Amino acid sequence: MSDEKEIINGNDKTPEETDTEKTTVFNDISHSEIPEEPDSAEDVKDNPQRDLRDNTSVSRAPRRKKKKKKRRSNRISAILILVTLIFGISIISSLVIISFGKDMLGIGKSENTQVIVVPEGATTEQIAIMLQEDGIIRSSDAFKIFADFRGEDLGYIVGEHFVRPNMPYETIIEELTKIPTEEMGESIQITFPEGITLIDAGNLLEENHICDADEFIFYFNSGGYGVSFEDLLPLDSSIKFQRMEGYLFPDTYFFYENSTPEEVCQKIYYNFDQKLDDERRAKMSELNLSLDQLITFASLVQKEASRRAVMNDVASVFWNRLNNSDTFPLLQSDPTSNYSKDVIRPNMQYFDQTIVDAYDTYKSPGLPPGPICNPGLDAIDAVLTAKKTDYFYFIANINTKETYFAADLDEHEANQAMIEEQYAEAKNN
Repeated sequence: MSDEKEIINGNDKTPEETDTEKTTVFNDISHSEIPEEPDSAEDVKDNPQRDLRDNTSVSRAPRRKKKKKKRRSNRISAILILVTLIFGISIISSLVIISFGKDMLGIGKSENTQVIVVPEGATTEQIAIMLQEDGIIRSSDAFKIFADFRGEDLGYIVGEHFVRPNMPYETIIEELTKIPTEEMGESIQITFPEGITLIDAGNLLEENHICDADEFIFYFNSGGYGVSFEDLLPLDSSIKFQRMEGYLFPDTYFFYENSTPEEVCQKIYYNFDQKLDDERRAKMSELNLSLDQLITFASLVQKEASRRAVMNDVASVFWNRLNNSDTFPLLQSDPTSNYSKDVIRPNMQYFDQTIVDAYDTYKSPGLPPGPICNPGLDAIDAVLTAKKTDYFYFIANINTKETYFAADLDEHEANQAMIEEQYAEAKNN
């Protein structure tokens, strides 16, 4: 038996012991080669050695794969963001360049002529700011860069210059730096007196070979010259005889022979806008007057009075009547009747009795629908002064230019009788 044991096992163990050992070895091999799945996350947490031993070959490989995929995804997202950013910047830059290019060349901009007044010693920066504020150019910085790029000293000519937004920068600079030549014709001085009508102003311009009268009136009434007071005008002018009667500021102007009507109108519009300063606009607002009411009111005062001192009292009469319209519904101003009869009737293309009567303050209440002449600053300021008096009537001696005021009808009739006596005496002498 001992020999047999030695032959079979090569050791001192019995066959039974050998079988038991084999079984143990087999079980050990089975446990080491076939990993168990963890029962739960808690098992893994509680037994890190088991996690390391049993799951290394199963779980680590997928984790490395996911991390690599995530990195690749982040890299693609970053590239897309960068490409989008570059593309967006390129588009914006292109649009900016195109916009400045169109502005520099005057493409797609207004053709309306505007006047620029160059002051003494003006610099390119000052000129650029003026042009931008007046809507001629969009960017003062771009204009300055363009002017500096020309590489020459620019001597801007003092005075008025006519430019348009659709002019290229180069043309604008030439206009502001060139000395007027003989090609522009002779410079002519024109004085529009206070109280002149738009029709008479047009005839005066034509008589002096500046521009055609009818064309001037058409362009003057059309407006749209980019000055601030135009924003204050009423939208509806259907009842008005001349839309812009009253806005030709009486003054002395210098025009060139054979000027375009637009150039003439622009210069006059600009002058009116300068005279209607912030102080006058503020006072107008305090008195609850629109611009058209102010100029219409002032046109009546201009025609009724010849001197500044008298204008204040004349304006007070109209103020008192307007503020007591129940008792005095009609202003009863003779110049309004004269305007409807002598200016409107003979110059209407299509006769309209409604418009004629609307201007006659003996027939229609309140102010006329528009000015009856072009008033000066004295008449405008007389309205804005709004002097306080008890006057509701006035009458003037045409010969002596003396005006008499009255608080009631009896006093007014006494003034009328006195003036009649004055006329009689003057006739006898």
